[in-house]
Amino acid sequence: MMSSGENRTGRYKLTIVVPVYNEEDNIRALERRLVTFLPACKYSACVLFVNDGSKDDSRNLLMMACGRNDHFYCISLAQNSGLSAAMKAGVDVTCSDYVGYMDADMQTTPEDFNLLLEHIDEYEMVMGIRANREDSWSKKIQSKIANGFRRMMTHDGVSDTGCPLKVMHTDYAKRVPFFTGMHRFLPALIQLQHGRVMQIPVRHFPRVAGVSKYNLWNRLVSPFVDCFAYRWMKKRYINYAIRESNV
Repeated sequence: MMSSGENRTGRYKLTIVVPVYNEEDNIRALERRLVTFLPACKYSACVLFVNDGSKDDSRNLLMMACGRNDHFYCISLAQNSGLSAAMKAGVDVTCSDYVGYMDADMQTTPEDFNLLLEHIDEYEMVMGIRANREDSWSKKIQSKIANGFRRMMTHDGVSDTGCPLKVMHTDYAKRVPFFTGMHRFLPALIQLQHGRVMQIPVRHFPRVAGVSKYNLWNRLVSPFVDCFAYRWMKKRYINYAIRESNV
């Protein structure tokens, strides 16, 4: 249950949103990595875990981690709703100036947020590109095909939307029209608001615990379908700015 008082993420400059679904084997290592990173972060930062209806012990482990760490917070969705919904929930709750995003699978490291934060004042979104990607050849090929098709359809100029390490201005992130599969189109959706996007190479590591939630359908087939949904929405997207008001 969320508190009805102050939203404590507003005390920080950056909120790192971490969606979690059945990652019990990674949570303790992720906790240690985040605890080490927060004091070294370029800006004051907190962590917001979003438990996406996990069916393993992830929720209990997250609540214990929050109990041990002052700068850790957690919300739990009523049921498993998917990555896009978990990200939207995290963004909706965030009240800091910037919102970051990383996965719970430990294939990226929070230390690389500082690389992105070096440029967040000049760009509305700064995102990672997985350098020396530590995945199987089949995953790499599927990702390459999906990224190429997405670039052709969206003209976003982004080489790797699958990299989970991203930082955005929270006001821009809150205006993103969220939909299932939205996480693949975040750069294009920021650009719809005339936001600027920068890409920075970040480290990538092999998964050492837990099970990947991706397969041929949600890595290759579903993104193709979602591209057409994005093109439909782009033509109808409402973008406005208020010049003045006496409200």
